[in-house]
Amino acid sequence: MPILSRAFAPGLLMLAAGSAAAAPPANSTAAVSRDATPATRAVLAEAARDLPPEDGQDFEFAQRGFIATWPDSVIRQANGQPSFNLAGNDFVEGPVPSTVNPALWRQNKVMRAEGLFRLAPGLYQVRNFDNSSVSFIETPRGWIVIDPLTVEEVARVAFDLLKQHVADKPILAVIYTHSHTDHFAGATGIIDPRDVAAGRIQVIAPKGFVEEVVSEWMMAGTAMGRRAFYQFGYFLPRDPKGHIGMGLGTAIAAGKQGFIPPTLEIERTGQSVTIDGVELVFQMTPGAEAPTEFNLWIPSLKALCLAETATSTLHNVQTLRGAKVRDAKAWADYLTEALRMWGGEAEISFASHHWPRFGNGVIRGYLANQRDAYKFIHDQAVRRMNQGQTPTEIAEGLKLPASLRKDWSVREFYGTVSHNAKAVYDRYMGWYDGVPANLNPHPPVEKARRMVKAMGGAKGLHKQAQAAFASGDYRWSAELANYGVFADPQDRTARTILADSYEQLGYQAESAIWRNIYLTGARELRQGRPDGFGRLGPSYLMAATPLDKFLDLLATTVVPERAGDQRLAFNLVDSISGDRFAITLGNAVLVNEENQALPGAPTLTAPKPVLLGILFGQAPLDAMLAAGQAKVEGDPAAIRQLLPMLEQPRLDFAIVEP
Repeated sequence: MPILSRAFAPGLLMLAAGSAAAAPPANSTAAVSRDATPATRAVLAEAARDLPPEDGQDFEFAQRGFIATWPDSVIRQANGQPSFNLAGNDFVEGPVPSTVNPALWRQNKVMRAEGLFRLAPGLYQVRNFDNSSVSFIETPRGWIVIDPLTVEEVARVAFDLLKQHVADKPILAVIYTHSHTDHFAGATGIIDPRDVAAGRIQVIAPKGFVEEVVSEWMMAGTAMGRRAFYQFGYFLPRDPKGHIGMGLGTAIAAGKQGFIPPTLEIERTGQSVTIDGVELVFQMTPGAEAPTEFNLWIPSLKALCLAETATSTLHNVQTLRGAKVRDAKAWADYLTEALRMWGGEAEISFASHHWPRFGNGVIRGYLANQRDAYKFIHDQAVRRMNQGQTPTEIAEGLKLPASLRKDWSVREFYGTVSHNAKAVYDRYMGWYDGVPANLNPHPPVEKARRMVKAMGGAKGLHKQAQAAFASGDYRWSAELANYGVFADPQDRTARTILADSYEQLGYQAESAIWRNIYLTGARELRQGRPDGFGRLGPSYLMAATPLDKFLDLLATTVVPERAGDQRLAFNLVDSISGDRFAITLGNAVLVNEENQALPGAPTLTAPKPVLLGILFGQAPLDAMLAAGQAKVEGDPAAIRQLLPMLEQPRLDFAIVEP
C-alpha cells in the first residue's frame, strides 16, 4: 500500500506506498463535528444486521502467540516527536458508536492486538507498530527480515523487541516483498548500508523493484500526495467522529525514511534462495497489488507469506489516492496459483498487514474466497460492461454474493466493490463511458454555475439540497451542494450542507478510506483551507532516482503561456556521476537527451543535488555559482530564461472547492 514521504522538489509528495515523514500538526481551528443523524443511525442499524456471524476466530488469530509489546505507549523520533502512538487505537472498545460503521469498528477492534507475536518456532511478527507489519525468520546464525516498515524509528523498536524477548542475533537478509514505501523505507533503522555493500547482509526484492519505486512517486507525486491526505485521513483526530484506521492498519508511523537498493532481484516463480540453511521459494505477482511484487513460501515452516496479495480486507484494484489500474484478473490468477502450489501444505499464512491464519483448511478457504472476490468483481464488471452499462451503473448494481459477504476477510474495509468495478472498466475502456453527452462536458466551475442557474439560483439550490439532506439522501444533497460551492466558494449555506453531507456519508462508510475522504472533505470545508504540513528534503530516494527522471518531471512544470515561442538550449553535467544531458526548449516543450552535448551551448556543471536545487527553484543559480557549488561554461542566459517559465506544483491545491 503506497505511503507518504517528502520529496526533494517543493510541494512534491512521494507515494511509493501510507506513511508520512513528519507527524501531522495539531489543528485547533477545525470546526466541531456533528452527531449522526437519525437517517445515518438507521443506515448503520441495517449494516449491523448485515454483519457476518461472529465466531471469534479473527480475534483469536490476532492474539495468538503474543510475547510482549513496547513498554512505552509512544514510540518517539530522535527529536522527541511521536513516531507512533501504540495507544492510539485504544478508544475502539465497547459498543459501536452511532458515528461508525459497525463492520469497520469490529475491524479496528481486532487490530488492537499489537506487539511481538510468535507464529511458529522460528517465525515472528511485530504488528500494529505502523500501518504495516514486519516479519522475522530465525536461522541458526541470525534473522531474515520481511518488509521492515515505513520509518527507521518503528523498525528499530520492532527489532529491539525481538532481540530482547527471542534472540539477539544479527540480520543476515532483508526482503522487500513489493515496491510500496511501508515495506522498505524503515530498513536503514535496522541494517547498515555498509554491511550490505560489504556483502554481509543480502537485500532481496522482486525484479524491477528500484524502477517501480522511482516511477510510482515521480510523475504524479504531488497529485497522489494531496489525495493521500484524504485517503489516509492524515489530519483527522483519532476518535469515534474522526479517524477509524485506514482499512489496512490503524495509523501511519512518522519519522526518518531511508533506501537501500536490493542486492538480488527475484525474476521467476519457483525461484529458490537459501539463507543460512533456510530455503525460501518465490511466486511472482506483478500487476496485482503492486507493479512488482512476490509471495514467498517457507517449506521448513509450512508458512506462506502473502505480502499484500491477500490480507484481511478487500483491497484496491485502483487506489483512490491515484495510481495505475491494477489487474484484477491477474490478481485472482495468482491466488489460484498459490493455492495450487502450496495450498495442500500450508499451515500458516501471514501478510504484511493484519493478522496471520492457522490451519490448512482455514488457509485454503481464505485464499479461495480472496481469489473469488477479485475474480467476481472482474468478471461481473466485464459482463455488465459488455451489456453497455457505464461505470457508475456497474458500480451501483454490483455486490458480492452473500456467501462472500459472510467472510470478514473480503469485507470492504479498504477497497470496495464500487470503486474496484469502476477500475476494471477503466482498465479495459478508459475514462469515456460511451455516452455522447459525457464526451466533452463543461468543467466543474462552469457546469456548477449553469446548474445553479437552472435550479433558480442559489436559493433554489439551497432549498433542494436542504430537502435532500433532511430526507437522509446525503449522496444527492452532497452533489447539489457541491454545485453551489463550485459556483460560488463563498456560499456559506452550500458549504455547510456539503460538509454536513460528507460527514454523514463518512459515518456510514464501511471502507475506512471512504470515511477518511468524506470526513477530510468536511474538515476542509469547515475550516476554509487545507491543513498545514511540513516540507522536508532532500528526498531519501533522490540518490536512487536517475537524473533523467527528474528532468522528465521538470518538463511537466513548463507553463506554455510563459514559454511562448521562445527557444532555448543548454547542457547539464552531473559532476559526481559524469552524466551529461542536452536540454532544449521549443513549442513550450522541454526535451532532455542523455549522453548528448549541444556545441556552442552553455554548460551547467554541478553535483546532482545542486542541479536539482537550481532547476526546481530551491537554490538560486547565481548564489550557487558564487559559492563555487556550480559552474557555467558560456553565457548562462538560457538557463536564467528557463527558470521563470517553470511552475512547481503545490501540495495544498483545492479539492473540495475550485
